Amino acid sequence: MQAFAYQTPASVADAVKAAGTDNVKIIAGGQSLLGAMKLGLSAPDALVDLADVAEMKGICLDGNNVVIGAMTTHATVAESAEVRKAIPALAALAGGIGDRQVRNRGTIGGSLANNDPAACYPSAVLGLGATIKTDRRTIAADDFFQGMYQTALAADEIIVSVSFPIPAKAAYQKFRQPASRFSLVGVFVSQGPQGVRVAVTGAAPGVFRATAIEAALAANWSAAAASAVKVPADGLNTDLHGSAEYRAALIPVLAGRAVAAA
Repeated sequence: MQAFAYQTPASVADAVKAAGTDNVKIIAGGQSLLGAMKLGLSAPDALVDLADVAEMKGICLDGNNVVIGAMTTHATVAESAEVRKAIPALAALAGGIGDRQVRNRGTIGGSLANNDPAACYPSAVLGLGATIKTDRRTIAADDFFQGMYQTALAADEIIVSVSFPIPAKAAYQKFRQPASRFSLVGVFVSQGPQGVRVAVTGAAPGVFRATAIEAALAANWSAAAASAVKVPADGLNTDLHGSAEYRAALIPVLAGRAVAAA
């Protein structure tokens, strides 16, 4: 890797100030960024490490919402008694991300800002209708994800926390790529304050809502109703792991399993 400056701000305000300079990358865990730098795919002049920003860590209940700081690791979410009680599906999702090293270094904020098309967290955020709070505004999940590795964030905008409405029912099912443990297809279903939501990751260039399955479940919340929906292959990914048609066939199957688990 090339030489770069390294900053460790202690507050969100200091982090925002440091991130405002040219060719700076924010590092929130580094599980994706450091790999890209080693491969020469990213060459920042400076890194702004958020590891020391205490106000961006932790989990709390706020009314009918679970609020998770952006610098909270996957392992912490998976092991949280509050998350396991309020949204067990979210804890289970976090516990299935990557391997032990990834879960202990990777953070929810880093995952969302990176928006890998096969990452698990985007499906939970979209599937639960969560709200992303940044240093300057709040962004609804439906407005946050904007395509492959693209989000509504400005270049120097930092995710501070994520607020998840507590659902009546929710579950996540992932058909994982065995080497990377990313989602070949992952489906998150919920029934909650915003009605029925079904979010799919891994199948397309970005996370998306499966509206046909949502409509079927709104009429009949059952595994059979979800599994019976035919999902078109148009716009889905084809690669060495599976064709678009294969992924299209997996989506309703996993949605049905998620409903049964919920």
